[in-house]
Amino acid sequence: MTESEVLIDKRDGLGLITLNRPKAINALNHPMALAISDALRVWADDDEVRTVVVTGAGERGLCAGGDIVAIHNDAVALRDRSAAAGAANADSATGVFWRDEYILNALIGRHPKPYVVVMDGIVMGGGVGLSGHGSHRIVTERSKIGMPEVGIGFIPDVGGTYLLARTPGEIGTHVALTTARMRAGDAIATGFADYYVASEHIPALLETLRTETAEIAIAKFATDAPESELLAQRDWIDACYRADTVEEIVDRLRTHGSAAAAEAATELLAKSPVALKVTLRSLRAARAAKSLEAVLNEEYRVSIAALASHDLVEGIRAQVIDKDRNPQWSPATLADVTAAQVDAYFAELGDKELGLEAGK
Repeated sequence: MTESEVLIDKRDGLGLITLNRPKAINALNHPMALAISDALRVWADDDEVRTVVVTGAGERGLCAGGDIVAIHNDAVALRDRSAAAGAANADSATGVFWRDEYILNALIGRHPKPYVVVMDGIVMGGGVGLSGHGSHRIVTERSKIGMPEVGIGFIPDVGGTYLLARTPGEIGTHVALTTARMRAGDAIATGFADYYVASEHIPALLETLRTETAEIAIAKFATDAPESELLAQRDWIDACYRADTVEEIVDRLRTHGSAAAAEAATELLAKSPVALKVTLRSLRAARAAKSLEAVLNEEYRVSIAALASHDLVEGIRAQVIDKDRNPQWSPATLADVTAAQVDAYFAELGDKELGLEAGK
C-alpha cells in the first residue's frame, strides 16, 4: 500500500478514514484493510475519538469493492499449480486478504464508537462490507449499492449474505441472484442504510460532526428518502423468490406474467449456475444465523472454495480482464450443477477456519 491509498487522521473528536484510490473507485486492497483495522482498534479505547467517519475520495463512489484483478491473478496461479479446493488456499495472498477483510467487517459491526459512513456514489461488494455493518449509514441521491458477485462466478461475502438475508421478504434474494442495484430509497428500506442526506449537504454534515454528536449532526441534514422501487415490487419478488431451489425461482419468474419478473429471469440466467446455487444456500443459512460473525465464518469457507473454482477466474476474465462479457460457465446450466459441487463450497477448513466469535 502506498501511504496515500487510505488516509487516517484524528482531530476534533473524530477518527477520520478516507479511502483514497479515486481512479479505482477506492477499491479495497489488503494493506488498506489492515490499516483501517489497526485504526479502529486503537480508536475503540481512545477517549479523544468520539465518532469514526468513513468517506471515499473522488466523485465516483465510496468503494467499488475488492481488487478483483489481484484476486484473478492469484486464482490463476493457484489453478496453474493444480491447487485443490480447500484449506490450502487459505494461505494464498487472497485467502489471507479475505481473512483480514472479514475480521475488519466484524470489527465494524461491533465497534463501540458511532461509525458514520457516507455511502455516496458506487458502493459494491467490499464497499458494502465497509459500510453496511456500521451504526450510522448515510446514502445520497447518487448512491448505487449492490452485491455483484454472482456475475463474476463468486458469492456475496463481507457479511453481505447477513444483510441480504435480513431484507424485507425476498428482496435480498432478488438482489443477490440478479445483482440488482439499490438506490438510496432501496438501501434504507432493505436495511443497508439508515439516513438520506443530499450530496450537496455532505461537506456541511462532516463539518458539523466536529462539534456535535452523530445523532444531532445527521438530524440537521437528513431528509425523507425517495420511495423504494424494490419495496414497491415486493409482491412478485416474494412470490417468486421464496422457492427452495434456483430452478423453481426461474420457473416462477418466467410464468409470473409481469415484465419485471421476466427481466429478472433473464438477468439471473446470465450468471454462474454454481454461484447461484451456492448463493441461495448461503442466504438461507444466513437467515437462520444468530450473529454476523457466524455468517462471516461460513462465507470464508465458501470464498476459499470459490478461489479454486473455474467460474471465478472465468467471470473476472470476461467482465474485467478481456471485457468480452461472454463468460463460459462450468457447469454451464443449473441442471448440470450437482449437489456434491454445491456441498464442496461449504466444507470445513480445519485449522484454517476463520473462527470469529460473536462479540469478540
